[in-house]
Amino acid sequence: MAKKKEFVEHITSQAEDFSRWYTDVIKNADMVDYSDVKGCMVIKPYGYGIWELIQKEMDARFKATGHKNAYFPMLIPESLLMKEAEHVEGFAPEVAWVTQGGTEPLQERLAIRPTSETIICSMYSRWVQSYRDLPLKLNQWCSVLRWEKTTRPFLRTSEFLWQEGHTVHETQAEAEEETMRMIRVYKEFAENVLAIPVIAGQKSEKEKFAGADHTYTMEAMMLDGRALQMGTSHNLGQNFAKGFDIKYLSREGKQEYVWQTSWGTSTRMIGGLIMVHGDDRGLKLPPKVAPIQCMVIPVAAHKPGVLDKARELTAALAAAGIRTEIDEREQSVGWKFNDCELRGIPVRIELGPKDLEQGQVVAVRRDTFEKITLPWEGLAEKIVSLLEDIHANMFAMAKAYRDAKIFPAKNFDEFRKGIDEGKGFVRAPWCGETACELEIKAETGATTRCMPLDEHEVVDGVCVHCGKPAKKIMYFGRSY
Repeated sequence: MAKKKEFVEHITSQAEDFSRWYTDVIKNADMVDYSDVKGCMVIKPYGYGIWELIQKEMDARFKATGHKNAYFPMLIPESLLMKEAEHVEGFAPEVAWVTQGGTEPLQERLAIRPTSETIICSMYSRWVQSYRDLPLKLNQWCSVLRWEKTTRPFLRTSEFLWQEGHTVHETQAEAEEETMRMIRVYKEFAENVLAIPVIAGQKSEKEKFAGADHTYTMEAMMLDGRALQMGTSHNLGQNFAKGFDIKYLSREGKQEYVWQTSWGTSTRMIGGLIMVHGDDRGLKLPPKVAPIQCMVIPVAAHKPGVLDKARELTAALAAAGIRTEIDEREQSVGWKFNDCELRGIPVRIELGPKDLEQGQVVAVRRDTFEKITLPWEGLAEKIVSLLEDIHANMFAMAKAYRDAKIFPAKNFDEFRKGIDEGKGFVRAPWCGETACELEIKAETGATTRCMPLDEHEVVDGVCVHCGKPAKKIMYFGRSY
């Protein structure tokens, strides 16, 4: 154990300083670097590889639910941004403006998109004429810019990558169905791809998206007990339709305003999977988004046949669809083992002279560090099965941790204990009033996270804070 500790002394332990641990991990795993633009990060190939796999998995789900990809300008005329008052007010502090083009001042300021509802709605007002044009279901992969005062790579940066879906419907019911469908898509993705258990639910009136009728969210718990909002889906009602005059000729021959939704996730999910699964050894990547699922490490590579067989096995695993690489660098074998663990590679395969003689390899799981001896025959099928088991185990571990740190509270003493001592989520009856919500935040630092969709407990009794009749069950927590 002493030798292992020596390998990771450059990573601060989670218990000592979780924030510093996070920064150490993403830097040492070569995921990001800091740029010369304040608040903006450079995503290096290993970090971007995770995002590419997230994109691939999510994009397939979007297309399976009838959405098509498009692209809209990143510059938004000020006059467009001002058309929906609540939306403008919500984003005004974060908007960056372009005021000059070349050497000439612009006649109208251009906002660098903080989100794209307004520029997209300006086009929908041209494209939508009749009920035959509906539903219109588009998604955009792009970057956005929000002038953040405090930044942290992946979790909150001024510029970040994301996807934003924007749909248009005939009826309120269809828009609500779409809003709910997409939060379910996000939840399924988080659990079945990222191995992250999430609580899906509705945001409070105060926490909803600026310009929406209501917002749904999926909330995950990090290893320090804090909440991270992993994705949101918004029912926009007719707020933007009226601001941008988006009407259609109905089946009854009347001009009607459309009903709209928008929904989005971002590179914040990468920060989430780091803080849900990582440990003091470094990253622990879910297999489906690991750029390298299996690393083959020749042991005593100078011995006859070892390197050749390692290359052969690497090619065979890659041909079977497993993202596999071989580490032929000049560093020591111990250094390579450590590097695999630091980068969170789900499986490493060790092949030495004795393994060569016996027709086997030693597979080491990143999630449990268990060593498994496997024959060469049928190796690809066994690694595929192993990756599936790793995903299931990572999800189970994350869920068990989260569930153990959800504390029910019926009074404010229990509430404080859950937040301050338990350092987790508090599940409690709540009155639903913004004034009470603000008082809870001021007194504890905890915010409302969501009113759960999949829990159907009858709400009775009184609010956990103010004592008024309770109307909702709410999850509370301190957040990123």
